Amino acid sequence: MSRPIERLGAAAGLAAALACASPALAGERTTLTGDWGGLRTDLAGDGIAFRGDYVSETFSVLDGGLRRGGGYTQQIRVGADFDLDKLAGWSGGILHLTFNDRRGKGVSSDVVGNRLPIQEAYGGQYTRLTELSIEQQLDGGRLDLRAGFFAMGNDLGGMAIGCNLVNAAFCAHPLSMSGDSGWYNYPNARWGVAARYAVRPDLFVRTGVYQVNPALNDKRNAWRPFASGSTGVMLPLEVEYDRGTNGGLPGHYKLGAYYDSSRVTRQGETGTVKGRYGVYLLADQMVWREGSGNRGLSLFGQFTSNPKASAPITRWYEAGLVKTGTFPGRDADTIALGLIHARLNPRLRQAYADTAASPVDYAALPAGETAIELSYGWQANRWLTVRPDVQYVIDPGAFGYRDTPNALAVGAQVKAQF
Repeated sequence: MSRPIERLGAAAGLAAALACASPALAGERTTLTGDWGGLRTDLAGDGIAFRGDYVSETFSVLDGGLRRGGGYTQQIRVGADFDLDKLAGWSGGILHLTFNDRRGKGVSSDVVGNRLPIQEAYGGQYTRLTELSIEQQLDGGRLDLRAGFFAMGNDLGGMAIGCNLVNAAFCAHPLSMSGDSGWYNYPNARWGVAARYAVRPDLFVRTGVYQVNPALNDKRNAWRPFASGSTGVMLPLEVEYDRGTNGGLPGHYKLGAYYDSSRVTRQGETGTVKGRYGVYLLADQMVWREGSGNRGLSLFGQFTSNPKASAPITRWYEAGLVKTGTFPGRDADTIALGLIHARLNPRLRQAYADTAASPVDYAALPAGETAIELSYGWQANRWLTVRPDVQYVIDPGAFGYRDTPNALAVGAQVKAQF
């Protein structure tokens, strides 16, 4: 038996053993480590709330890709939130501190060779500081400000529903944003100022100013938040409508745009271009509810558009569904199905065809990459989720300008709250 399959079986077996050993925890404990003999509750009452989680993703490629094989990756995140009102009398202030560690092997990077990462928790395989920020609430909570060193994607452009799937293209931001500009998502942090304003209970506006510094993604700068390398600033604007606020079925609709002031290489041509930008539309909506709880069916979709002059991905299409509540007594389990297509900039395809050492037919080059994913989320208890998963990647060599066989990958994700 291959090592990836052994790891997959071990992870699933451990999760099952933990769940079966303490079935009473489903109604009592929300974290693996519990209340620490009451200390955790006491500290939270004093203004210090600890948090932590573990994620592992083990996959094997059974067919296609560059070769057969597999990989295991994991992420451990720990941090704390300090209520400055309780600690220092600073009304409405919260200090956030987070550290992140990733280890393991990437299936997409090492086995399949595709652009849409099969494992969401892979990338930046080292320990780093990922947040040191102060959040301030004003106007009775309607205005929320955050300043410091943190991930821009914590506040903008995300869809929580997408994390019922494992591929990073679904959970939880369109990769066209981070791939086509200085937009950055967790665990990549930058200096910035973010603002969120509740125009009314169901309508929010988000914006901010963020540093663009690609050098902060380097391992050597994991503990150097002031490292040089800034190329510009990121200016986003997002409007969200929360349809479920007024008693309707839950739904979120986000319309956004962003501008990156950096000067970058022109895509597929010589020279540079000043400024990168994009627009996006994200939506999820429950369309059917079973009873008065969370059981029901929700749909989601994404679309982004970026200019050919500066973007490797010019169009991004995503759609899917999530069924919450599967079998009798499994109200928190989910079944999720998603499809995504990332279109490669045609200027890059043409440039490759024109400069290749041997003749290349432009029309024969893949126009983009598509991923289809089916996942089952088993909520073993309140702190443990096990997610068996199947992914099929079409044209995995599109962004490498090569004809690579479609890839089939199977695996599982395990999530535990500390």
